[in-house]
Amino acid sequence: MIDRREAPVATVVTGAAGWLGRALVHRLLADGRTRLRVLVHTDDERSLVPQGDDISVEVGDVGDRRVVDRLFAGAGAGTDVIHTAGVIHPKRVSDFFHTNTGGTRHVTAAATAAGVRRLVHVSSNSPFGTNPQPTDLFRQDEPYHPYYGYGRSKMEAEQVVFAAVERDGLDAAVVRPPWFYGPFQPPRQTTFFRMVRAGRFPVIAGGTQRRSMVYVGNLVDGILAAELVPAAGGKGWWVADERPYEVNEIVETVGRALRDEGFSVKEGALRLPGIASRVAELGDRVIQRAGLYQQQLHVLGEMDKTIACDISASRDVLGYEPAIALYEGMRLSIRWCKEQGLEL
Repeated sequence: MIDRREAPVATVVTGAAGWLGRALVHRLLADGRTRLRVLVHTDDERSLVPQGDDISVEVGDVGDRRVVDRLFAGAGAGTDVIHTAGVIHPKRVSDFFHTNTGGTRHVTAAATAAGVRRLVHVSSNSPFGTNPQPTDLFRQDEPYHPYYGYGRSKMEAEQVVFAAVERDGLDAAVVRPPWFYGPFQPPRQTTFFRMVRAGRFPVIAGGTQRRSMVYVGNLVDGILAAELVPAAGGKGWWVADERPYEVNEIVETVGRALRDEGFSVKEGALRLPGIASRVAELGDRVIQRAGLYQQQLHVLGEMDKTIACDISASRDVLGYEPAIALYEGMRLSIRWCKEQGLEL
């Protein structure tokens, strides 16, 4: 049995209107948490957060210290913080560092000043780049090797958290998810489904690259374990599905899930040589050096690479067990899209 603390008196959640934030807030409320204080970026996002006496909503930019200080008003030793706010596909490279690094710096400073019980910072696989060999897995103690602007911003965010742990005695843990999927998905994931349906999802150089993925419900399980397991403090934890999947398997499984949910799916995929991804990566590098960011180039540029992690430490220490695998999770994601009236 893994020792777990009781739920905190109050919980602060940043990025509450995002893909992960929405799934997390719904779980916290379902688990009976009271006194949630959450941050959303704009007034329009208020409607994405459940309404009720148990939840208080602050609106603003996590990169603005004044906003973060308002969010933490009244927080103290009975408060846990789950920091999910971040930007993945902005227009400018500077946005990565304003939100991902600067926002984490503000949240970490406010959490330290308030004396919160624990901070969980949600990071990424990108601070560690890509696996050098197709059979490799990122280890628990993997050295940093960030992948372009997003990876550097998330690496620096992790370093901010760990510095506060060492320097200020902050109780904090870092969760590192790979590509995730599931309900509350943004438009880019809906586009992914449409591309698979049309047989147009790009598969590079045979599609044998491996990808760790995580169903959003599994990720929430891992975050709550990192929050409540005392031994999680001061370390980073990989949270993913039970095993990595080959790109070919991902495309086949998503196609099968779509068919089983009643959609027509064209056989096959858009098969491209490895040079297509290398050219896209070169374009991505040039554009990011100019301070700009282009989502399609970036995504295509990493499609020829393996990005896979080892979750054994999270299973052993946190008691994390991924309950949902790719096929079931994709069906749940597709059903959610249908319930929302989204075109696939």
